[in-house]
Amino acid sequence: MPISNHLRPDAYQLTGGGGNFQATVNVESPEDGVDLVHIRVTASEPETPPVFQLIWKHPIADIHGVWHPNGYRNRGLAPDWTGGYKSNSTNSAPVVSLFSGNGRSRMTFAFSDTLNPIVCKAGVHEESAEFHCAIRLFQEPTPPIDCYEATLRVDYRDLPYYDCLSEVQQWWSGLPGLLPSPVPQSAYEPMYSTWYSFHQDVEPESIEEQCRLAKDLGCETVIVDDGWQTANNARGYAYCGDWEVNADKIPDMKAHVDRVHRLGMKYMLWYSVPYVGMHSKAWERFRDKMLYTVESRGWGVVDPRFPEIRRYLIGIYEQAMREWGLDGFKLDFVDSFNLPEGKQCEVGGGRDFVSVPEAVDRLMSDVMERLRAINPEVMIEFRQSYVGPYMRKYGNMFRAADCPNDSLENRVRTLDIRLLSGNTAVHADMLMWHPEDPVESAALQLINVLFAVPQISVKLDRLPADHVKMVAYWLAFWREYRSVLLNGRLEPYHPELLYPLVVASDANKRIAVVYHRTVLTIDLEESQAMIIVNGTRSGGVYIELMTEIESRTMEIKDCMGNVVESSELRLSAGIHALEIPPAGVMILAAGRSDK
Repeated sequence: MPISNHLRPDAYQLTGGGGNFQATVNVESPEDGVDLVHIRVTASEPETPPVFQLIWKHPIADIHGVWHPNGYRNRGLAPDWTGGYKSNSTNSAPVVSLFSGNGRSRMTFAFSDTLNPIVCKAGVHEESAEFHCAIRLFQEPTPPIDCYEATLRVDYRDLPYYDCLSEVQQWWSGLPGLLPSPVPQSAYEPMYSTWYSFHQDVEPESIEEQCRLAKDLGCETVIVDDGWQTANNARGYAYCGDWEVNADKIPDMKAHVDRVHRLGMKYMLWYSVPYVGMHSKAWERFRDKMLYTVESRGWGVVDPRFPEIRRYLIGIYEQAMREWGLDGFKLDFVDSFNLPEGKQCEVGGGRDFVSVPEAVDRLMSDVMERLRAINPEVMIEFRQSYVGPYMRKYGNMFRAADCPNDSLENRVRTLDIRLLSGNTAVHADMLMWHPEDPVESAALQLINVLFAVPQISVKLDRLPADHVKMVAYWLAFWREYRSVLLNGRLEPYHPELLYPLVVASDANKRIAVVYHRTVLTIDLEESQAMIIVNGTRSGGVYIELMTEIESRTMEIKDCMGNVVESSELRLSAGIHALEIPPAGVMILAAGRSDK
C-alpha cells in the first residue's frame, strides 16, 4: 500500500542562486506515491551559474539502509554533514534508495540530468531523526548558461527497492537523448579475457590455445587486454596513444584475429580511451590539448573538446575494426575525462565545446555511429563505475570493476549494475583463482556471478581436471538457465548484508542462489520448476515451504555436475533441510499439469 501522507515531505525548495538567475519549482504527481519535481533556472544572458540546491526532508521511519550505485560494501546511513554521492555521465548515476530492513523502498529518488556533475544527498539530521535530502547543481565548473531544466523523481511507494530502481532505469531510458544502445546476442555469451591470466605478456600462440580451450568450455569471445600495443610491461600508460601493434609480440594482428575467428570465437581489443603517454608519437602532437597530465606517471588525458582529438580517436577504432576484423572494443578509463578540481572551463582556442561532458557525449556518439556503420553488431564494453544511463547510449556491455579473486565483491558489483541496467549485458569482472583452490571453493567464483555474463581469465591448461569439469558444468548450467538468470524478474535480497540471497524467476522457472546460511522461503506455483544453488562452502540449505510439495522429481548435483541423488520429493509445509552439497545444486521439476 502507498506510504501514508504524513510521511511525505511538506515542500521541495530550491535554494542558492542569486545575481542574474531566476528559478522556479513545479511539482506534479502523475500517480499516487510518485512526485515529479520540475526545476527551471534562467538568466537574461548566458552566465556561469552559482550553486543551487533542491532540498527536502523525510522522516527516518522504518529505514535501515541506503542504496546508491557506488555503494559497494557500504550500505549505511550517512550523517548530513558528509559530502553526498557524486555522479556525472561517466561516473555512477544520480539515484538513491532508502530501504527498510525487509527490503522495501521507503523513498527512492532520481534526477533526470545524468550528463552533468550532480551531488545527491540523503544525510541523517541528528536533532530530528530526519533525512535532509538534496540535489546540488553547478558545484563543479560549469559553462555559461541562460536556461537549465531538469526533473527530480521521488517515489514514496511501499514496493521492493529493486522494483523502484527498475522503474528509475525505465524512466531514464524514456527521456530524450537517453535511448539505450541495442545489445547484440554475442554480448550475452560467456567470454575469455587475457587480463588476469596474461596481463601485458601477450603473444598470439598462447592466446589462441586458451581460446581453443575456452571455446570447448562454452566461451564465444576473447577480450585481448592491455599489452598488445607496447613492449613495456610496467603496467602503466606512458606508451599508450599511438595504438600500433607491437610486432615483437604480435607480428601479424590480422592473421591472429583470423585464426581466432576460425576457432568460432569473436575478438575484442582493449584501448585506454583518454590516455596519451609521453613516450608515444602522439604526445608531441597533442601535448597542448590535454585536460590534465599525470607527470609522475608519464601520461596525459586528452581534451575531447578539440575536434581533432575526437577525429583521431574515432579514426583509430575505425581503422582497427576495418583492418583487423575486430568484433568489439573494451574502451577503458572513460571516467578520466574530467576537469581537475579548481580548473575553469576554457573557451575557444580550437575547442568546439565548452562543456567536457557534452564533448564526451559527442565523442562516444560519433564512435558508435562510425563503428555500427561497419558492423551493426559491434560490442562495446565499459567498466564500473561508468555504467550509468548516459553510458547505456554507447556501451552494450557493462563490467564490474576489478576485484580479482574476490567472489563476494564480484557478486555485489554485478548485482548493483544489474539493478539499473535493463537489457544492457552486465558482465562479471574476470574470474580467476589458484589451481590449488579446493574445487568447491573455486566454483564459488562462478556461482557468485550467475546473474551476470561470466568472463574467465585463468590459464585453462594449468587447471586440474576437476576444476575444468567444474567450469564446464557451471558454464553449461548458466547457458541452460540464461534466459531466467538475465531476463527474469530479479530479486536481490538484503543489500545491507551484500545480497546473501538472490532469486530470479519467470513463469516456468524459479532460481534461488543462497550465499549465506539463511532460510529460503518458497511459495512455488505448480507449473514452476525450482532450482536451488548452494553458494556456500557448507553442506545443506534450509527452506521454508508455504505449501506442501506433493510429489516432484528431484535431482541433486555437486559442484562438478555429478548426480549425488535422484528421487521423488514430497515435503509438507514448513521448514526443511535439503542436503545440497557445497557449491552444489538441486533441481526440482515442475509439478504435474493434469491435477
